[in-house]
Amino acid sequence: MEASGLNLCQRRYALEILDEAGFTDCKPVHTPMVPGVRLTKDGGTILSDASGFRRLVGRLLYLTATRPDITFAVQQLSQYVDAPTTEHLAAAHRVLPYIKKAPGQGLFYPKLNDMHLNVFSDSDWGSCSDTRRSITGFCIFLGSALISWRSKKQATVSRSSSEAEYRALAATVCEIQWITTLLRDLRIRLHKPAALFCDNKSEIAIGENHVFHERTKHLDIDCHIVREKLNQGVIKLLSVSSSAQVADGFTKALPISSFQTFVSKLGVQDLHTPLILFILTWNKTLSSSSRSEC
Repeated sequence: MEASGLNLCQRRYALEILDEAGFTDCKPVHTPMVPGVRLTKDGGTILSDASGFRRLVGRLLYLTATRPDITFAVQQLSQYVDAPTTEHLAAAHRVLPYIKKAPGQGLFYPKLNDMHLNVFSDSDWGSCSDTRRSITGFCIFLGSALISWRSKKQATVSRSSSEAEYRALAATVCEIQWITTLLRDLRIRLHKPAALFCDNKSEIAIGENHVFHERTKHLDIDCHIVREKLNQGVIKLLSVSSSAQVADGFTKALPISSFQTFVSKLGVQDLHTPLILFILTWNKTLSSSSRSEC
């Protein structure tokens, strides 16, 4: 707890993950996934023992509670826990050097904050190589504090990028409604509609215009959800450029420069812990030396 706000991190837990996996001495990397690489079900050789992979993914899932920057990578890994391969294990091990880079990184909640929801919604059309389903990604800020985020594969295949974007938009609107209700129960009143930013102008047009019948007849329920909340004043749809779309990092693996921008916009803080890393590494070295002497 700081005078300016509250910082939530799982530094000790992150170091335990590195120690258990044997990555305490690894060289840090700048991104949790290799940009442009897409995992597939049949890539690599099936692991003879999948328990280690499943345990690692499970621990990383728990870590995403304070590390939104690894959410997309863990979402990708979670799809293959039933029959992981050597390729999937290598991708999981790639996340660990990224965690090593900043084990104390976590979410920061400022003491003085604007009580207004700023929301970003995005999707990556047909990005799953196995099913051709799209990825939904969104993040919700209360003022400048990140309070909700998601990276999830959509339930059905979308026939166009506009359809994928609109399905992501509908999922985001449902989350906004839930948060709005929760804040109301906590006696926090929002005086303005949630600003919902999208980088696809067609989804804004579909949400605000009732005449796009041919484009929306297979999205009927989603259209009604978004339009109802628009009419009720719960949300306000706004356009944003793709370069300023914060949710982009929840839908795909970004190159280093774009990923660093993404992380900076999430409002996370890096609690630098070189001393703890040194102590952990030194203890491991002493333990290895003792065993070799014996």
